[in-house]
Amino acid sequence: MIKPRNSRLLTAITLVSALALTATACGDDGSGTAGAQGAEGSGTGKIVFWDENGGVRTAIWKEIIADFEKANPDIDVEYVGIASTEAQAKYNTAIQGGGLPDVGGVGAAMLAGITAQEALDPLDDRIADSSLKGMLNEAMTENVRNAAGRDELYTVPISATNGVLYYRTDQFEKAGLDEPDTWDEFYAAAEKLTDKPKNQFGYTIRGGPGSIAQALDAMYGQSGIESFWDASGKKTTVNDPKNVAALEKYAGLYRKVTPEADLNNDFTKMVAQFDAGGIAMLNHNLGSYQDHVNALGTDKFRGIPQPKLADGRRVMVSNPVSGLGLMKSSGNKAAAWKFIEFAASHASNSKFGESAGLIPANKEAAEDPWLDKAETTKLGAEALFSGDTKIVQLPYYLPDWNTLSKADSEAGFQKVLLGKGTAKEFLDTLAAALDEAQAEWLEQRG
Repeated sequence: MIKPRNSRLLTAITLVSALALTATACGDDGSGTAGAQGAEGSGTGKIVFWDENGGVRTAIWKEIIADFEKANPDIDVEYVGIASTEAQAKYNTAIQGGGLPDVGGVGAAMLAGITAQEALDPLDDRIADSSLKGMLNEAMTENVRNAAGRDELYTVPISATNGVLYYRTDQFEKAGLDEPDTWDEFYAAAEKLTDKPKNQFGYTIRGGPGSIAQALDAMYGQSGIESFWDASGKKTTVNDPKNVAALEKYAGLYRKVTPEADLNNDFTKMVAQFDAGGIAMLNHNLGSYQDHVNALGTDKFRGIPQPKLADGRRVMVSNPVSGLGLMKSSGNKAAAWKFIEFAASHASNSKFGESAGLIPANKEAAEDPWLDKAETTKLGAEALFSGDTKIVQLPYYLPDWNTLSKADSEAGFQKVLLGKGTAKEFLDTLAAALDEAQAEWLEQRG
């Protein structure tokens, strides 16, 4: 159940900002540099880099750091890996109490909260004066600009992990089915590939944690609506009749062509069932691509962008883009920016994308030969870089977005799956909360 929100945004941001200013005034930013906080510095010496997905990406970041230090022997980069589940809290604590790094990995989903606390430097001018000018994917740049909720760019995009429709090629071939290129083909395949007595299902629907993002992708993908807000910018399109109809059809897959356990399943259980052969199609993102390769090789499955509409259009919702931010409190911004520019360069970004199996933000990196061997990543990159795919930018900038799109909505979506609530009731409730959150945000912006 989505709870009504109180008018608390301005008060919360004012309090946090005051704490942040106090910390900046009297705290040590932990960068190890000799320069004053907020200074360009000498462009040499030590900088600290926080990786917000530590452990998963540690090895490749250490390799990129080694390359950077070799090219810049007068700069020393201290790597700090942070688990993704702890990153937001660690940033908030450091903003309030001191100890921020010089460079921080910041995903789009947490960008607004950090930006609202005035912890990041705007980067448009630095990019315009650097080798990155014109080299960053426009869709990813729009994603992080939109996520910050301001006109400025506060992170340099590094990679994207778009939504993917994975399907078992072996099962499709056996059933004589072509690749599910359109939504109509997707629904037809899901039904034909389901054999309940044999515990074989055409699709797995995400009903547990993380379900709302997948449901939104299916809704907008089928409705063809290309913006999350109407022309006024004040009313969400989430409960547009076309989206309501799309959600009704999508939710109708539950228990008809999906396992009953999907009601509470998260992506790890869904991936395991798909790889074991009990599921023919799965929606997830590029993050699970390597898991499928490890389990199946490359000849039993394929990952393609979301299905197209009958008119040939493809509409997808945005996925959080990973980026690098320059901390306002850094005492060595010149050296920190050198590292960011290096990490987003053709060679480094290509190396990162290949290692992580993600779409690189650098346009030249996205054309490198390794993508031919990582077909799913290549297809995702082509969808983003071609300009043919319409991306619906989700409002990551709203302070309550993570709550509204997760804890406050997941139980309501489960009721829709169970037939205990209608798609219209669910989306009307979500829309009311979103419109209120948008109104507060617009008021706070002035």
